Amino acid sequence: MRIVVAEDLYLLRDGLVRLIEAYGHQVVATPTTGPETLDALLTWRPDVSVVDVRMPPTQSDEGLRAALAARRELPGLPILILSQHVQQLYARELLADGVGGVGYLLKESVFDADQFIDALERVAGGGTAMDPAVISKLLSSGSASRRLDRLDRLTEREHSVLGLMAEGLSNQAIAQRLFLSESAISKYTTSLFGKLGLGDDDNSNRRVLAVLAYLNNA
Repeated sequence: MRIVVAEDLYLLRDGLVRLIEAYGHQVVATPTTGPETLDALLTWRPDVSVVDVRMPPTQSDEGLRAALAARRELPGLPILILSQHVQQLYARELLADGVGGVGYLLKESVFDADQFIDALERVAGGGTAMDPAVISKLLSSGSASRRLDRLDRLTEREHSVLGLMAEGLSNQAIAQRLFLSESAISKYTTSLFGKLGLGDDDNSNRRVLAVLAYLNNA
């Protein structure tokens, strides 16, 4: 895969490049500012990009805004946000555009190389890779009573299934995580989508994005 790594901290950027290349992938650009990131994404059109949220010149949300701008120009351009921060407004926009190929991981939650590369390859393939802490932050923000009412209809098990779906896991992977059969997970999935007012969809990535979009806009 051809990968852009957008990170302004030298040690972390160098570490990411070495890790990615050790797994046989090619890093084609390493921008260190928001404007450079947007230019690199549009120029290289990489298979996937790793983008920090806070980058120069103001160290606010330049990286995430560059990722959004690039996806508006190139719908579906795979982006994996890797940050210490959850930028709620732009994160919702990124996750709820209904296209796929997105991820949002917190740096402190990445514990090994295989986990990170798996997330990167999943996003490159059009899937999702979501940190549970990011999902929790996004779902708890705001005050939409209808959203909260519908979430309250879910059972404890359905909440667990929804959380794992939001991380990008397939029904088979959820079944393994919860020590249940895949058919049981399918039933929970059908039930929770009905309670949330969402039609069922065989594409797990679309389902995750639909749930996030609903929770964002309810």
